[in-house]
Amino acid sequence: MTESGQDGTDRETFFHAVGGEAVFRKLVHRFYQGVAGDELLRPMYPEEDLGPAEERLTLFLMQYWGGPRTYSEQRGHPRLRMRHVPFTVDRAAHDAWLRHMKVAVDELDLEPQARQQLWDYLVYAAASMVNSA
Repeated sequence: MTESGQDGTDRETFFHAVGGEAVFRKLVHRFYQGVAGDELLRPMYPEEDLGPAEERLTLFLMQYWGGPRTYSEQRGHPRLRMRHVPFTVDRAAHDAWLRHMKVAVDELDLEPQARQQLWDYLVYAAASMVNSA
């Protein structure tokens, strides 16, 4: 799938360039394997099964990177900061989240430029969720 650039030409989305849905599902599944055993992060996921949270993050990341808009169709605007307000997200949670995400990103075997682009976004996203000292 392509999307039109500002100049009217078609360009491949990051989502498709890195392998599409399968890559994002692998990323998020591996991430939640880490979260499942994390004493700090696991309590932030009140559902007994991490499956629903895994699906939400997968759909969000796929949409963000140019894939299907399923996340917005099902949940509306992402409003990430608002959705995280009920949870204390401090520096320790930020670091733990990134630690598990780094393992997941490293296991994707992406091209270096794509890996860096994805990682830069995840670092930015993690920092923007911090809501407590």
